[in-house]
Amino acid sequence: MVKINDVTKLYGDTAVVDHVSMTIPKGKITSFIGPNGAGKSTLLSIVSRLIAKDEGEVLIDGEEVSMTNNKDLAKKLSILKQANDINVRLTVRQLVSFGRFPYSQGRLTDIDKKMIDSSIHYMELETMENKFLDQLSGGQKQRAYIAMVIAQDTEYILLDEPLNNLDMKHSVQIMKVLRRLADELGKTIVIVLHDVNFASVYSDYIVALRDGKVIKKGPTEEIIRNGVLKEVYDMDIKIQDIDQCRICLYFS
Repeated sequence: MVKINDVTKLYGDTAVVDHVSMTIPKGKITSFIGPNGAGKSTLLSIVSRLIAKDEGEVLIDGEEVSMTNNKDLAKKLSILKQANDINVRLTVRQLVSFGRFPYSQGRLTDIDKKMIDSSIHYMELETMENKFLDQLSGGQKQRAYIAMVIAQDTEYILLDEPLNNLDMKHSVQIMKVLRRLADELGKTIVIVLHDVNFASVYSDYIVALRDGKVIKKGPTEEIIRNGVLKEVYDMDIKIQDIDQCRICLYFS
């Protein structure tokens, strides 16, 4: 379980994360939603220890992340940030292999290779696994990075806007894969999403943020409501129930 207690991050005099507290349940998908500048990506980076917090604590299974050994943390938690450019020319398979580094330390075992194969298959990358990343489209590259995270096989998976550069088909594919990872393998997934409908359809819990503060958090059906979304996005958003999904109509 991830517990965030009174976490604050300041840039100058501005609190980009402002005394945020929450508990992220295990084995579920939790989505962070909110407008640009809400603090979603910063909070995700704090949880993963990529950014140092100024106040508060982040506990993963009862242990403060700032006190956790690097190797132990890499076997427990993985994160995919928005900017993933690597300056070395790699094939898809080589990139996905990096996900096994916390276990293999660069010497891949049969178990590592099986996990790499499985991750490539999950993301339907078999036909391009020997292609170089600079030969791929933005969406194909994104799928390769997500395969690398899957190969790391951590209990906690943090994804910062993973649907960027993806078409509808592959956005749905990735969300279905994440749903399977939670439902079948018990992974705890925390994801920053801009499309509120993807959050509505695939999440168990949603945390709605604005100006660094949590506006509301809870089960999806409690967040995908007109009043909550109005407070978060400053828009009147109509909601319709379609095939047992709450769909937000924000185009008009």
